[in-house]
Amino acid sequence: MLLLRILETAAVVGAICGSCYYLLCVLSAWRFLRHSRQLHTAASKFAPAISILKPLRGTDPDIYEAFRSHCLQDYPEYEIIFGVSDPKDPAIDLVKRLQDEFPARRIELVYCQKVLGANMKVSNLVQMLSSARYDVLLVNDSDIKVPPDYLRRVASQLSDPKVGMVTCLYRGIAGNTLGSKLESLGISTDFGAGVLAARQLEGIRFGLGSTLAFTRSALEKIGGFEPMVDYLADDYELGARIAEAGLQVLLSDVVVDHHLPDYSMRGFIDHQLRWNRSTRHSRRWGYTGMVLTFGLPWALLALMLSWGASWAWGLLALASALRLAVAVFVGGRVIHDSRLKRTLWLLPLRDLAAMALWVGSYTGRRVAWRGDWFVLENGKLRPA
Repeated sequence: MLLLRILETAAVVGAICGSCYYLLCVLSAWRFLRHSRQLHTAASKFAPAISILKPLRGTDPDIYEAFRSHCLQDYPEYEIIFGVSDPKDPAIDLVKRLQDEFPARRIELVYCQKVLGANMKVSNLVQMLSSARYDVLLVNDSDIKVPPDYLRRVASQLSDPKVGMVTCLYRGIAGNTLGSKLESLGISTDFGAGVLAARQLEGIRFGLGSTLAFTRSALEKIGGFEPMVDYLADDYELGARIAEAGLQVLLSDVVVDHHLPDYSMRGFIDHQLRWNRSTRHSRRWGYTGMVLTFGLPWALLALMLSWGASWAWGLLALASALRLAVAVFVGGRVIHDSRLKRTLWLLPLRDLAAMALWVGSYTGRRVAWRGDWFVLENGKLRPA
């Protein structure tokens, strides 16, 4: 009986803390939207030449359209450098097709023959860097699709010499499977909200793989890409190291598309566990504190443990309303997820899965990445 009462109290505390977190997310989104409007009002004409670095391994859904979107930029001068480590990589044919379609655009394919660490993406970046002609560098994932004003809006925030990096949010374009839809819903209503809350509380001190735009001098200040060749969360590490070097990391107002595979439920779980375990090693205490952000699951647990008490129904109603506000405000107003209304009914299932995966992240250190298995040791990858 005493144990049941302790669990019930913990669930109530978790639900209250989670509801307060939901309020913080809504406030953070509102302030970010105000900031975004100011950016549009005071649009900068700063448009330095940019080298886009895109390391590749295999293909992703709609990857060619993602490539094309980088060639259709309303921007004066830039180049695109692709890098592959396998001469038989299927992405090579797509790069050649892109070169044929856009002969006037400088598009280069670099073969990265050396294996410099467990993270092949960073290993490729080290070898691609020498081909970059310009002092502003932009790295993003292979499956990122961008709007025509993407480079202009990202580059405008690098005009201040105190700014070392600009990163941006993304929306998940789901496939047809339940796993893919749960992943997309989490990106729009949970991940993005967490980024905005972090920006509100302490500023952005990390990078997101959807966009990492930085100056060559900022990269040199942290020792280049080489120190990150064994880290799984290379985007996080790059942003964190630039912030530690005394430079600002800003969040752009542009949101890009990330096309998701048709995850099976097993694929969804493996991907989420990789992300969770990576975050746990990168931000240990912050990740531990995430247990207090699951307001809706905690409220459901409180209702069960109280055997349907009236106060528990009230707590559930409050947590549900605030969680819905986060989903609609962040997913709709900030992320602009046009498919959100069709998947919103999956929100309780997604949040319960997120809490279970948070617990599961502490049960091991193995992660699956691009078909290979690794063990995480202090954020670094070791082949399993």
